[in-house]
Amino acid sequence: MFVRTVYVTGDPTKIDAAIRALNTEGRELLEERPGYRGAGVFVDRDLGKLLGVSWWETAEARHNSDEVMRNRRDALLGPFAGTLTVENFEAVVYQPLQPPRMGGGLRVTRVEFDPADADLVAETFRSTVLPRLETLPGLATAGLLIDRERGTGQVGTLFVDRDSMVVSRAGQAAARHEGVAKAHVSVVGLEEFEVVHTDVHVG
Repeated sequence: MFVRTVYVTGDPTKIDAAIRALNTEGRELLEERPGYRGAGVFVDRDLGKLLGVSWWETAEARHNSDEVMRNRRDALLGPFAGTLTVENFEAVVYQPLQPPRMGGGLRVTRVEFDPADADLVAETFRSTVLPRLETLPGLATAGLLIDRERGTGQVGTLFVDRDSMVVSRAGQAAARHEGVAKAHVSVVGLEEFEVVHTDVHVG
């Protein structure tokens, strides 16, 4: 599958209006687009960060949907958005283990690598990192998104509740350390979000 992420920062006091817009009109717009496979909304209310993620059957479907969504983003995000960054990725690994829950937690690890090592990064995550992540209590989903041309990626781990996410920090740190060493990856960011909504259909 293919993924588009929309990363927004702004005034924390105005984030709820943006969430409501994405979960109503934003979701309706996405659901009308061919090739749509699901979406998620994740927030850091304290700092004023919002991450929107949409999933697509093909890169073409993702591209075509962006023609519509690009024209609606400013209105949907309203006065909240101070900065907005859109990125496109390929979902090279996506492993659902149990249904996620509203109020759960998402940890995002942002990575950079030599584009020539894209397959090595994917294989290392699949064979070395993922088995360790699957042992973490409360893990709902784990996945790796990469941009092969730019040499960037995101590891996403979704937990059923915030307590599970907190408890997992040491275990995931160990898995991250091993994966980075084997795949020649640089970690350039580590963030945690509250799950507002997520629904992805892989079958």
